[in-house]
Order: sequence, then structure tokens, then C-alpha cells
Amino acid sequence: MQLPHGCRRGVYGSCGVSGIAFFMRIKRHGAIFARLLGKSSMSFPVAAMVKPQMLEGKMIKKKIIAPDRIRRIQGGFSFIPHRFVTGGFLAALQQKELLLYLFLVAVCDRHGLSFYSYDSICSLLKMTVEQYIEARDGLIKKDLIAFDGTLFQVLDLPATPRKPHTPKPPHNSRRQKAPVGSDPMQSIKDILKGVGHD
Repeated sequence: MQLPHGCRRGVYGSCGVSGIAFFMRIKRHGAIFARLLGKSSMSFPVAAMVKPQMLEGKMIKKKIIAPDRIRRIQGGFSFIPHRFVTGGFLAALQQKELLLYLFLVAVCDRHGLSFYSYDSICSLLKMTVEQYIEARDGLIKKDLIAFDGTLFQVLDLPATPRKPHTPKPPHNSRRQKAPVGSDPMQSIKDILKGVGHD
């Protein structure tokens, strides 16, 4: 692929950079471009763009474990934003809901649309029809997918996870009359009455 004038490709390595007045990272067709200006010289490690992470108080530096198996975008692809995990959406899903959601993400197009019949989904995910319907309706109520009876659409994540509505037990303002024998004072009075007649 032809790169724009003044740009060089860099993927997890060091690229020689001549006179950087500023650095602009642009993700385009899987490539990373660095726009160069000026005449000075320096070396810039592209892998340094990945922020180190903390694990049990220690800085963890990421490195490629299997260089020959790096994932690349080829043809269609799907994605799940990090906010799905960090925003609490993953934790809010039941097991079957999560399984169905990941399946719909994997098979959808760039608009989030897909079509699979319920029997195909049940066969692939090893679900019963009842489990499928419950998981589908749960994802709809949590505002993660839309379904028109034929097409599924994986939706952009809402601002916060939507908790399922749990109906409250009916509140009766009137005091219910206790059944006979449930009042301890009444039982004591009956006992005393019986003692007085002996």
C-alpha cells in the first residue's frame, strides 16, 4: 500500500524519524503512520505507544508472545470496546446472555446487523429455545441489541449498564388480621381461662 508523502510505516518496532515537529498517529487500513517535519534525527519506538499496565502493584510491559501469530484485519471483522468490560456491561450479563451477545458480535456486519434463525443459533450455541428467548429478551431489555423479528442489530453501548427490572412485592397498607392462634397473647389468655375452670 502506498503511504502518503512524508509518512513511514511502523508496527511494533523502532522507526527512524527525521525532525519530528509533532507526531500524529493515524490508524488506516491496519497501518500506523508518523508524519514527519523538519530535519533533525531521532529514533521512535512505536511499541512505546502502548501504555504499561499495573498488576499487583508492578508495572507490566507488554510484549508480543507469538510474533508469527499476530492478529490482522483481513476481510470482515468484529470488535468489542474495552468499555464493555470496564464499564460493567460484562458483569451485568447472565451466562446465556453473554454467549448470545458474543455470537451476534462475531457474525454482524459493520452496522451491527446479522440474520440467523433461532434454530441455527440454538444449534450453534447448544441452547434450548427457551434459553435462547430468555437470553435474547434479556439483551433487548439491557439495551444491547435490537431485534425486529428477522434481523438482529448489535447496538452502540449505552452510557451505563441497564439493570433488569425486578418487580416489588405488592404493598398492602391495611393491616391484615392475624389468623387464629398466631397471637401469643391470645394463646396465653386461653391457657389461663382453662386453668381457672379446672
